[in-house]
Amino acid sequence: MSEMKRISFIGAGSMAEAMIAGLLQQRQISKQHIMVTNRSNDERLEYFRNQYGIKTTRDQQRLLEQADIIVLAMKPKDLAEGLTAIKQYVHEHQLIITLLAGISMNSITSLLEKPIPIIRAMPNTSATIGLSATAIAKGEYATNKHLVLASRLFETVGIVSIVEENLLHAVTGLSGSGPAYVYYLVESMEKAAHEIGIDTAVAKDLILQTIIGAAEMLKQSSKEPGVLRKEVTSPGGTTEAGIQKLKAFCFQEGLIECIKRATERSTELGMAIEEEILSHRL
Repeated sequence: MSEMKRISFIGAGSMAEAMIAGLLQQRQISKQHIMVTNRSNDERLEYFRNQYGIKTTRDQQRLLEQADIIVLAMKPKDLAEGLTAIKQYVHEHQLIITLLAGISMNSITSLLEKPIPIIRAMPNTSATIGLSATAIAKGEYATNKHLVLASRLFETVGIVSIVEENLLHAVTGLSGSGPAYVYYLVESMEKAAHEIGIDTAVAKDLILQTIIGAAEMLKQSSKEPGVLRKEVTSPGGTTEAGIQKLKAFCFQEGLIECIKRATERSTELGMAIEEEILSHRL
C-alpha cells in the first residue's frame, strides 16, 4: 500500500487498535509511519508503543504536519475541541477518515473551515479479529482514489461496502451494533442450555459451532435464509416446535424493531452532537 506513507490516529481506543493491528499484520505499512495520540491517557499510549512499536506524541503539529491520512477515532463528544486544536496543521492534500458515529462529514468540514477530502466509515468491533463489516462513504471533496485507498485500509480488518452517507445511520443500526445482537442471542442459548441440563463448556462449543456453521452456510449457499430455514424445519418436528415458540414471542418482529431503534438512536445522537458543534462554532 505504497499510497499510505504516514497515518496519524487521533484517539487510541479499540477501533484504532484494530486498524493498526490489521495494517501491521497485513504488512501494508511500516510501523515507523504510524503515529497515535489521545486526549489524556498516557498509559494507553505507552501500551501502543510497547505492543506495536509505533510512535506516540502529544505534539499536535508533529502528529499531523507530515501525515497523509488522519484517522479521527476520538469520542464524538470530543470532536469540536479536538478539531479546533488541530485545524491549523491540517491541509487539503491530506485525507481524513472519520470513525465517529453520527457525525456528518459536513460538520467536520465546517469545523476545519477547509475543503479537505473526508471518508466516513462505520466498522464494527469484529475488526479486532480481522472480521469487521465496514461501510464507507466519501465526502464532497474526496475522490474515487480516496475511496479506493480507504477501502484498502479497511480490508485489512474485514470486508468493505461503499454506501451513500445518508445510509450510515442505518448501517450503524444493522452491522455497527450487530455483533451485540449476536452476543445477546448466544447469551440466551447458553441460559437455555443450562436450564435443559447441558454442561456450560459443552454448550459453548455446540452453540459457537452452530453459529459458525450457519453463517458459513449462508455465505456459501445461493439459497435465501428463509429457504435454508425451511429445509431444517420438518413438519411436526423439533425445529418447527421451537420456531413456533419464537413466533409466539414475536422474535422476528422484535429483532426488526431492535435494528430500527438502533438506527433512530444513531440519528438522535448525531443530531445532538451536531447541535453542540454548531453552538461551539457560534
